[in-house]
Amino acid sequence: MVDPVAARLWSYRGVFVALIAVLAFVRILPLNTVPGGWPGPDLMLALTFAWILRRPSYVPAPLIVGVFLFCDLLFQRPPGLWTLLVLVGTEFLRARQAFSREIPLLLEWAMVSAVLAVMIVADQLILSLFLLNAPAVGPQGIQVLFTIAVYPLVVAFTSFVLGIRKASPEEVSALGARL
Repeated sequence: MVDPVAARLWSYRGVFVALIAVLAFVRILPLNTVPGGWPGPDLMLALTFAWILRRPSYVPAPLIVGVFLFCDLLFQRPPGLWTLLVLVGTEFLRARQAFSREIPLLLEWAMVSAVLAVMIVADQLILSLFLLNAPAVGPQGIQVLFTIAVYPLVVAFTSFVLGIRKASPEEVSALGARL
């Protein structure tokens, strides 16, 4: 018989991969053929941050690495750099998941914004250090602002549509330990 806790865990992992795949597919579609314009928010990163702060067991580190490495290759970014930065950012947030369970959304939003800003600065510095073509600071900054602005909507989608909410202190994990 299938353990319901394990089935739920793996089903949400599958939902996460499916959502990332849909977002990646939409991102590579030629929906706007006019050059220039405003860059859209990084919904994949916002979704990952929202899931990490709600249910970190749904998005383990190997899953994050696999998904974002695939996106690095798909979007023709330097393979592994953005993946590493996302992994460091998500593990930083994962380590503060117990703290973030007790804070309001506004403080969580500020914490996610700071992590995202540090990730973008680190990306620019590392690419510049190795003399690689870094994305322009202007459009990347606008994308960061849009990602920060859309984060509460991603949290609302995660909570109300997908049913992934922060664990209450009374909840117990599958192994019987308190979360």
